[in-house]
Amino acid sequence: MSSRLVAVTFDARDPARLARFWAGMLGRDVVEDAGGALLPGDDTQLSLRFAPSRAELVRPNRMHLHLTSDSPADQQHRVATALRLGGGHLDVGQRPEERHVVLADPEGYEFCVIPPGNNFLAGCGLLGELACDGTREAGLFWSEALGWPLVWDQDEETAIQSPHGGTKVAWGGPPVAPKQGRNRQRFDLAVAGGDQQAEVERLVSLGATRLDVYDDDAVVLADPDGNEFCLRGN
Repeated sequence: MSSRLVAVTFDARDPARLARFWAGMLGRDVVEDAGGALLPGDDTQLSLRFAPSRAELVRPNRMHLHLTSDSPADQQHRVATALRLGGGHLDVGQRPEERHVVLADPEGYEFCVIPPGNNFLAGCGLLGELACDGTREAGLFWSEALGWPLVWDQDEETAIQSPHGGTKVAWGGPPVAPKQGRNRQRFDLAVAGGDQQAEVERLVSLGATRLDVYDDDAVVLADPDGNEFCLRGN
């Protein structure tokens, strides 16, 4: 038994606007669902969901997206597209020689447009990486939870990838910034087989903590780094 990653969910004051921004960046359609506005992915590209919330954005976020580019002109085009759609430049202390461009979407979530020639993201598609602030323990947990192979494990940094390839999910290792309240970004999972309670018990045995919070048919848990995630039944 394993869990299936349904979407990475972002809380938003204006989920419809944020969904339109990311639809324009990724070339996807927006689908309304019970959890908010969904940008469906596929076997190789993560789905993104934008859910209504009045919670304030508190940095640093524990997740941010990396978009790939095919050429310097393509990188510039993606940056220009983000600015046209309502994004903006963001200074997080990056150095000019790093060559990636750090931006913020209309809700202030940071993301990066990566220059061409990045070997780590080669073949990962436009949404190349979900970069997470977290420990090696969290990376190992999510590899087991999702049944995704570990494709990087070095110097406390880890990364996993769907068996079908595509977007990588990576954890940068220590130091990890202290958690400040409930995360505004989280994984939404569904039971891939069997029953929900049995899957909850399996995830707890892997290192998750069950929280006393429920949302419809979802059970809310936390991974080994304390990051909340939701598990829904079939």
